Amino acid sequence: MPDFTFRAMERSELDLALDWAAAEGWNPGLQDANAFWAADPDGFLVAERGGQVVGVASIVSYDARFGFIGLLIVRPDARKQGIGRALWSDALQSLRARLLPGNTGMGLDSVAAMRPFYEKSGFVFHTRHIRFEGRGVKGAPLSGVAPAARVPFAAILALDSEHFPAPRPRFLTQWLRLPDSAAFAATPRGTMGKLGGYAVVRKCRKGFKIGPLFAKDDASAEALFTACSAHAADQPLYFDAPESNALALALAARHKMQEVFSTARMYQGAVPALNHGGIYGVTTLELG
Repeated sequence: MPDFTFRAMERSELDLALDWAAAEGWNPGLQDANAFWAADPDGFLVAERGGQVVGVASIVSYDARFGFIGLLIVRPDARKQGIGRALWSDALQSLRARLLPGNTGMGLDSVAAMRPFYEKSGFVFHTRHIRFEGRGVKGAPLSGVAPAARVPFAAILALDSEHFPAPRPRFLTQWLRLPDSAAFAATPRGTMGKLGGYAVVRKCRKGFKIGPLFAKDDASAEALFTACSAHAADQPLYFDAPESNALALALAARHKMQEVFSTARMYQGAVPALNHGGIYGVTTLELG
């Protein structure tokens, strides 16, 4: 019989999970935990043995319409003992049970070595997410960019829902106001005040990371990136861009950013019907 059990994660243990993610080189944000927890307080699991946490996973459900599995980590000294495989199976079954009937779509970001493992569970490759690294550059924001707080939250939520598989108001309420971060909205001239995109740049264990960067046109994406870059002036700057979006890759090239890491975005079920061309940078690799 296995000598480990699974249970719901407590809030303090999410901080531990993010520390483990940092040790794996994932470079989470310094203030991510509260926003992650707000997204779905029931969306995190731990594997426990002898009263100690030996594994963690996120099984976040967005409005019971879309699920995302992430943060799947086993403590190094507990690996190769069957915990990871069992934790994966429990996470997958638990998340399926939390989605509405007929809404079994799930996503994850996988390192290359794990793709065959997830394929056995029915996940199909969609695109690579490439982490680019550059450096923040001083400068005044381009015209048509303002702090996101000046834009009605409903407008940002509506635009976000065009680029993410389900509404996530609880998460966004926290994400747009993270300490040590900045959120920007693009309202290009001639659009009668309509939102052209939004972006968040937040302080991470190393440097700053942009995520998301959603934009309806390339000019808005460039303006938002420039504002984020200025906020991170003289600091390492990262964002995770879909390889399937040529404009996102061109944005990284214009700003002389280099690929440092990549994951495979995989889905079980149909690929979400999104404005994929407007996804210049995903929000996180942990929660989608």
